[in-house]
Amino acid sequence: MQAHFAKMARYNAWANARLYAAARSLPDASYRRNVGAFFGSLHGTLNHLLVTDRIWMRRLTGAGDHPEKLNAIIHDDLQSLALARQAEDERIIGYVAGLRDQDIDKELRYATTKGAPHRNRLGDILAHLFNHQTHHRGQAHAILTLLGIREPQPLDLLAMFRENA
Repeated sequence: MQAHFAKMARYNAWANARLYAAARSLPDASYRRNVGAFFGSLHGTLNHLLVTDRIWMRRLTGAGDHPEKLNAIIHDDLQSLALARQAEDERIIGYVAGLRDQDIDKELRYATTKGAPHRNRLGDILAHLFNHQTHHRGQAHAILTLLGIREPQPLDLLAMFRENA
């Protein structure tokens, strides 16, 4: 099971790199334009993904800072956000690489951003973390289309496998 999550961590970094490359091709006004997505703009969506990954990594490791608001803007410029995203992706890859199969079934107790206590299997939390990324990357991919990028590069897992074959 650890190998599966290691693959998902690498995929996560690969897909984020593609998404950020597309974001860099936009004029700043377009990048920040509120298109009615859940977090408003591409800028808001990309910040949300970093916020939530930092929240989960703090819960998983006990280390790292994060804001409490899910719509927080951690970095107001794309370049700083991209560097922080890359660092967080490397942190996730390193964390997952350090797990053993038996760790995946361990239970983690944590509190939500509203303070409610919860507990889940580590494997379920990791599945959520990567699924949440995929969900909002899909929104970001649609935002790119709305902003005029006719065919953003695909973010499919199999596309990564084919590219790395």
